[in-house]
Amino acid sequence: MAAFKHSVGSQTYHFDSLRELMAKASPERSGDYLAGIAAQSAAERVAAQMALANLPLKHFLQEAVIPYDSDEVTRLIMDSHDPAAFAPISHLTVGAFREWLLGEQATEQSLASLTKGLTPEMVAAVSKIMRVQDLILVAQKVKVVSAFRNTIGLKGTLSTRLQPNHPTDDPAGISASILDGLMYGNGDAVIGINPATDNLASIGELLKLLDAVIQRYQIPTQACVLTHVTSSIEAIERGWPVDLVFQSIAGTEAANASFGVNLQVLQEGYEAALSLKRGTLGQNVMYFETGQGSALSANAHHAVDQQTCEARAYAVARQYKPLLVNTVVGFIGPEYLYNGKQITRAGLEDHFCGKLLGLPMGCDICYTNHAEADQDDMDVLLTLLANAGINYIMGIPGSDDIMLNYQTTSFHDALYVRTLLGLKPAPEFAAWLEQMQIMRQHGQRIELAQQLPPAFNTVLAHLP
Repeated sequence: MAAFKHSVGSQTYHFDSLRELMAKASPERSGDYLAGIAAQSAAERVAAQMALANLPLKHFLQEAVIPYDSDEVTRLIMDSHDPAAFAPISHLTVGAFREWLLGEQATEQSLASLTKGLTPEMVAAVSKIMRVQDLILVAQKVKVVSAFRNTIGLKGTLSTRLQPNHPTDDPAGISASILDGLMYGNGDAVIGINPATDNLASIGELLKLLDAVIQRYQIPTQACVLTHVTSSIEAIERGWPVDLVFQSIAGTEAANASFGVNLQVLQEGYEAALSLKRGTLGQNVMYFETGQGSALSANAHHAVDQQTCEARAYAVARQYKPLLVNTVVGFIGPEYLYNGKQITRAGLEDHFCGKLLGLPMGCDICYTNHAEADQDDMDVLLTLLANAGINYIMGIPGSDDIMLNYQTTSFHDALYVRTLLGLKPAPEFAAWLEQMQIMRQHGQRIELAQQLPPAFNTVLAHLP
């Protein structure tokens, strides 16, 4: 392992490894303090950031933050690295890479060709020395398009996950939330339910309910019940209608083990979903959720800072060509991201890193009720991420998930940001909304139906 040092004034700071340097260079957040790896002063943080800026990008191919022999995520990162894609920037330092990303040579095309030449640690490193405006400016250059029954991530679009969770998985309550969301133009990314129970029979009923809604109204979208990947595999084996296979993932082998998965299990889920061929426009069949702090909460972080662990999770996601990747940024709690400022920075970092690594990134712009954050903070992050070109956000009745008990973005929030920036739903979904007389867009003004469209006239009377 290499040692690094940098002086600030008369004080020289020493960092014994790349792992320590990355941790000390991270912008302040509570999780790294909890882990005992954060910089102990602003001066030490600046020294680490300066030393990191001077580090050649090639060094990340020589020193792993978690040893190759002891972690399958490290092996995936190293073994899948593409030297030819890396070649155009291989001579740069981290600081020079930042300047390259901000410059005119970093175009949508050049960034797309660079994707497989970047490691998660490289993009995590450069994010640590970027301002908020840098993270936004670079991320909006990147377009990552995925497809299943519609096309997500096209320029000028913003999609949403319609999240109709219910504390008892009541079909009537779920159906009412779906109807509410559709009437606000939500649901083009996915109609996705977090089940209240992992009971397989209950999951089967939810899958059938979602499929029935999509088929009955011929909605160009996809469904997902966010159960464990092994439950989705079993559902597929039973012949149930599975569109997307979901799994929470993390950036270390041990953290993934805490979720009950490894790369082989994820591969099995991926292949099982592909075998169904349910997509009409594409076969991106995986949905992953991540979040800074998950490796630390599982005591599986190996003294690696939480933002670098998060970026490593994106290498796992990238392997399976997902339709959706969602950083659930404020969900784990203030032990990891203490307040609105830290949540905002983390959400922008995650989006930036995921996009540079070639992922169709969304964000659950959220907080728990014991965090030092509120809806104003979420409005700020929502507006920043929309300007940064995020693929999709969450849509939940009244911003309040009554099953998971946290605060996130509402159906109205999607309407706000689409109107503000002139963004549209996925094109196939937008055409369906107009056909159903739910939504029309006139320039930057969105016109919603004032009453249920004719096709929905009897839906409330026939809820399950």
